[in-house]
Amino acid sequence: MTVHYVLDADAVSEGGHAVVTIEGKSIGIYRINNEYYALNNYCPHQGAPMCAGLVSGTTLPSDVYEYEYGKMGEIIRCPWHGWEFDIRTGKSLFSEKIWVKTYKVNVQDGKVGVDLERK
Repeated sequence: MTVHYVLDADAVSEGGHAVVTIEGKSIGIYRINNEYYALNNYCPHQGAPMCAGLVSGTTLPSDVYEYEYGKMGEIIRCPWHGWEFDIRTGKSLFSEKIWVKTYKVNVQDGKVGVDLERK
């Protein structure tokens, strides 16, 4: 396991993200509830830059005529075609067969590190 320390933890504000390049790969680092997550900046559909997409939430299961909104700041939407993925896991919201690659993040001594091996 090789961890690449790429930026200071303070460089990513709560709810924000930064895009870094590690070994030629563009990777988005997101901070959600003071935890850091890293995902490939490449949509599996047609290669859009995922990190240019809107970060929002989604509706949750609820009763008829009731709309419960949740996962605020945890869902990223592809900027080209609107495919949605969970930032924490990389899983799509519409198919178990499609996901964005995620990476393990290690924060040590105030630095954010990314391990390019799959989680």
